[in-house]
Order: sequence, then C-alpha cells, then structure tokens
Amino acid sequence: MKHSKTPWQKPTLTAHHMGALNKFGRSTNQQYQACFAGVDIQPLLARYGSPLFILSEARLRQNVRRLLQAFNRRYERVTYSWSYKTNYLAAVCNTFHQEGAWAEVVSAFEYEKARSLGVPAEKILFNGPHKERPILERVVAEGARIHLDHLDELYLLESIAREAGRQVDVTMRLNFDSGYTEPWTRFGFNIESGQALDAAKIIGNSAHLQLSGLHSHLGTFIQDTRAYVAQINIMCAFMEEVEQATGCHIDSLDIGGGFASMNSLQGSYLPPEQLVPGIEQYAEAICTALNAATSHRPQQGKNKPRLILESGRAMVDDAEILVSSVVANKRMPDGRRAAVLDAGVNLLFTGFWYNHQVMPTRPLDGIAEDTILYGPLCMNIDVMRASVMLPPLNVGDALVFSPVGAYNNTQWMQFIEYRPNVVMIHEDQQLSVVRKAEDLQVMTAQESLPEHLLHVDGPEQT
Repeated sequence: MKHSKTPWQKPTLTAHHMGALNKFGRSTNQQYQACFAGVDIQPLLARYGSPLFILSEARLRQNVRRLLQAFNRRYERVTYSWSYKTNYLAAVCNTFHQEGAWAEVVSAFEYEKARSLGVPAEKILFNGPHKERPILERVVAEGARIHLDHLDELYLLESIAREAGRQVDVTMRLNFDSGYTEPWTRFGFNIESGQALDAAKIIGNSAHLQLSGLHSHLGTFIQDTRAYVAQINIMCAFMEEVEQATGCHIDSLDIGGGFASMNSLQGSYLPPEQLVPGIEQYAEAICTALNAATSHRPQQGKNKPRLILESGRAMVDDAEILVSSVVANKRMPDGRRAAVLDAGVNLLFTGFWYNHQVMPTRPLDGIAEDTILYGPLCMNIDVMRASVMLPPLNVGDALVFSPVGAYNNTQWMQFIEYRPNVVMIHEDQQLSVVRKAEDLQVMTAQESLPEHLLHVDGPEQT
C-alpha cells in the first residue's frame, strides 16, 4: 500500500511585533528618569534647550576616588592619569586633576590643553603615534613624560635631546598577544618579534635617552580581568629582560586603560550588570599579579615599579547623560513604530556600538512597542537606537540616553546641526554651562570669503 506524500511547502517566518497581544501577555514599560544628580531634568531643558548634555561633578569625583582607593589598598605605588581623548571638556579634566589625576594626552592639542589648564609638565604622559618636532621640542624643554611609539620617533627625539644637550627619560610602548584580547599591533614595539628588545638596546646605547618606563594598552571595553593578569606577567618578564640587557632601571609600568563601563555593547545578550567587572575586581586581579611578579625586587635593591593607570571610559561614562526631545512620529512600512529626535549620531557617536539605556523623563501611557529612534540628520545611518521598547511618544516628550560621558564630547561632529549646551551639576546642585551651544558665528569664525565670492548674484535661469 502506497502512502501519499504531503506536498512540500516552503517555510515562512512571520514577524512578531513586540507589544501586541501574544501568549506571554502584553509588554509594558513604566520606567522613567525625571532627575539626574538630584536635579529635575525638565526645568533644565526649558532653560538650556534641547538637546542637552548634563554632567555630574559629584559622580566624577566618586568614580576617581573609588578607583584610587581600590588600587592604593592593594599596591604601594599607584598613579592615575586622566585620558584626555575620552572627554577633554575643561570642567571634566580639572575635576579629575583636583582629585590628583595626571594627564594622559595623545596630540599636540591635548598637551597644550593640559598645560593651559595648569597641569605641570612632569605630570603629563605624552602618548600616541603622532608627535612632530615642534611639540617634542617643547615637551623636552618642559620635562613631560614621553612614550615612544616607533623608531622614527625614537631617532627624532634623540636628535632633539642631543641638540638640547640633555638626557631625556622615555617610556616605551609595547604590544603583544595577551591571549585574551586582539593585539593592538599598530601601536608601539612588538615583544614577540624581538622588535621591542632591539629598540630598548638602541635607547640603552644612546647618550641622550634613558629608558625608565614601559607602557602597553590592551584595548577597549575589556570585560575579562584575566587579560590584565596576562598583561602584567608579560610586561614584568620583559622588564627583567630589558634591565639585564641594557642596565637601565624601569621605574614605571603603565597598563593603559580599557576598563569597561556599565554600557551595553550591541550584540550582547546579558545586561552590563552581569558582564562588567567592578573597579575592585580589576584592582584585585591587577595588583595581585603585580605584587607576585615584583616581590623579589626589594631583595635585589630595586624599587617596585610605579603602577600607572589611564582608565577613561569607566571614570566618566556614567557621569553624563544626553537628553533629547521627540520632533516627529512615524509608522514604518514593516509596521514598527519610529520617532525622530532632535539629537542624532552627530552628538551620540557611541550609538554606533552601544545600545544606550533610554528612558522618558515622565511616565508614559499606552502599550510599549518595539520602537526605532532616529536622529535629525539627513542620513539613513542616523539611528540612535535600532530597537527599544517604549510606549507611544508625543512630540516634545524628552528621552534620556545614558551613560554617554565617554567619547561623545570628543568624537561628536558639527554636521547639519549645531552642537548643544553642556551643563554641569555641581556637588551643591548649582549649575554651570561648561560648553556653550554653537551658533552661526561660532561655526564661521575660522572661515574667510574671497572678495569675488562676496555676492551671490548670478545669471537668471530660465
């Protein structure tokens, strides 16, 4: 007896629009954020406009104090150096400097800014692959700490030191495979290939350069503390090797930054509370490894090296929010709800790789739906959040994006829209505008118009 086969049908996938009725019931979202650092947000929008960046001075101080306490309890010589590229607003930098932070800079601009803020040259770490002769001459004259990135820089610095008749202390930047992060091989001298030891010997044979420090930076948003344990062990082994080979004395180990903040990387399924180590966990892993790797040095008549930290993101990210207002609502062809905001990726550059937390500033009524949040730019990539559960939004409703303190006030763009006010809430809850909103005069101040282009009259078109 033959059995008839069921006709084959092509499988299909039917999109389920979140927020609609389903076997799990309805999804609701009653969370909102009405204030920040103890101050109501809505009056700030009325006073300073939307969009608006808001900083908390108290949180900045709490973050750096927590870091220093965690590391100082576990290791005897610790220096924290604020990473200017993470957020170089003067109010942010000087808040950290008042807490004892040095400055870590990676360009002539950042060096000049640190000096203009009153940071002594000897408390500036000058890092990065681009240092031209004029700024190096100034740095040598003023006595800042120079991190060498490549051989061309080494030879240039040696010639400057020779001309100045000085011996300059230098730190070498290293790169290597820790086994836990993708190596940043474009920066510094590679250990595995022997390049780093060769460069150290060149410095050791120089009458004008003195190798006194080692530096490496594993990467960014590192969530596995074992990466730092491997970094410490590799750097300490190289320290012993280079001291024996050149007769130098390494006084500092700079392990860079990379500590993660409580932000959610796109593609992560778990919340940051379950993925991101606390500062104390980073400190425990790093200091335990460093104490073990250097325990023999006092017996050999050598000091334990100074531990230098350059954490940026973990210190500033949660100290700043961005508030943006709804300017329009849309229903997309696939049925999803969308809203257009007055802030886009020109202000929230980190929106390209984070799913920032988004909350309204007041309770919203209605069923939450999967919503796309677009910015105001005339570009299809201007997406603040590709998917977030929100109840219906009205024009004028304000949304809080957080945390946004890292890299947005440095990587933001003047593109299509002016950049807005940035205000800081102080510890006494008084407010200051720490960066004024831009206007046409600001944006055209550096331009010049040739005389023959002063007028716009042209031939009539038919």
